[in-house]
Amino acid sequence: MPVINLQTYINAPVEDCFNLSRSVDMHLQSMQSHQEKAIAGITTGLMNLQDTVTWKATHFGLPFKMTVQITEMRYLEYFVDQMVSGPFKWFRHYHAFQAKGNGTLMLDEFVFKSPLSWLGKLVDRWVLKTYLHNLLQQRNEVIKQAAENVANTIRRADEYQHPMC
Repeated sequence: MPVINLQTYINAPVEDCFNLSRSVDMHLQSMQSHQEKAIAGITTGLMNLQDTVTWKATHFGLPFKMTVQITEMRYLEYFVDQMVSGPFKWFRHYHAFQAKGNGTLMLDEFVFKSPLSWLGKLVDRWVLKTYLHNLLQQRNEVIKQAAENVANTIRRADEYQHPMC
């Protein structure tokens, strides 16, 4: 099975990164170019353990529906979402968060398998792995920008209230 591993450093607190990563609204923002919509389950706000969401999106010019569930979660450390139904034979996305200096190291491990036996293996290796890697990087960049904007706004407000003499 193909595995995609990403590391994204974000200059923001773990809590902000963790919450933005499980936000349906943030996911929708990061996938605007794919006309993604949340159509069932949790359709707005933060997902928690055992919550499901059904996504409707367009990829490769084709409409897709996929339902995922948060199957594991340890607050501020990690969560896992897995496909319940959809176009893959199987997928599991592990999201981990580690405090690093004044920021957060966000780790992703995305493991997936397409249907269609040997043809699915070829599609996974030659098409989907790169496509999904780019999709996850795009998503992480939107999370990074949002978290760092929030963190910078809070820092500026704190400096305003407590100016250095």
